Amino acid sequence: MTKRLKNTLVLGIGNILLKDEGIGVRVIEYLQKCPLPEHVELVDGGTAGADLLDVLSDRRNVIIIDAADIDAPPGTVNRLTPKDWLTAQPNPLSLHDLDLPQTLAMTHLLGCAPRNVVCLAVVPESIEPGMELSDTLQPLVPKIADMVLDELRSL
Repeated sequence: MTKRLKNTLVLGIGNILLKDEGIGVRVIEYLQKCPLPEHVELVDGGTAGADLLDVLSDRRNVIIIDAADIDAPPGTVNRLTPKDWLTAQPNPLSLHDLDLPQTLAMTHLLGCAPRNVVCLAVVPESIEPGMELSDTLQPLVPKIADMVLDELRSL
């Protein structure tokens, strides 16, 4: 029997061993304690690149939280859509080997792309080894979670 996918995915990406690089995962952990609509699935995507293909495929809505290499002060949260990625420089967003835009592009090639995709891209302060978020990003976790909830309400 095939598992039926929930139509909305909230995906946190990051490496929790590198401080702020784990912001997406930390927001997912926070959201796991919040009441969410039944149609929403939370996924800790870790540092998986192409392995996220199955997770992203055939969703109606996808909200992604990830650390991003963007020229802005640490703690800045940018709301990006795939159109923003198309005009960006090579490899501007993800700090991982196979970045998110490439993985999403694969879903298009395979005919299973999500209909609506939004990324909350957070500028890290530190990606040094360590399990805790920086003092700049730690207090942002509830605020970013609220941004995710606002996105869910607007769908």
